[in-house]
Amino acid sequence: MGMNNQKLIEWVLRVAVAGEFIGHGLLAIGGKKDWVGWVSQMTYVNNSVAISLLWWIGAFDLVVALIVLVKPIRLALLWAAFWGFWTALVRPIVGVGWLDFVERSTNFGAPLALLLLRNWPQTFWEWFQ
Repeated sequence: MGMNNQKLIEWVLRVAVAGEFIGHGLLAIGGKKDWVGWVSQMTYVNNSVAISLLWWIGAFDLVVALIVLVKPIRLALLWAAFWGFWTALVRPIVGVGWLDFVERSTNFGAPLALLLLRNWPQTFWEWFQ
């Protein structure tokens, strides 16, 4: 693969991952009703605590999006893949269904692909590059 193609693919994935995390971050900050219910259901907290938790989760999602756009650090990409997998898995856990999990496979696939494109770290410190 030529360097230009690899850079183009990297940028497509960076924009896609950032877009996902910006969208989810803003929806979480806005206290999306379904998500408030899911957080309450999974953590046994009341709605006001769930809204606060979602606000912080949303703010962190926006930070992840910014990191991916500015300098896609491998650890941030690993987190994005894990978080994308977890948030997709929440759907069947709360009873929405497995098809919703499958539909969201790009939420973890895109950051994982970007991580692999940047090469899996060989040392501890490479996670921070």
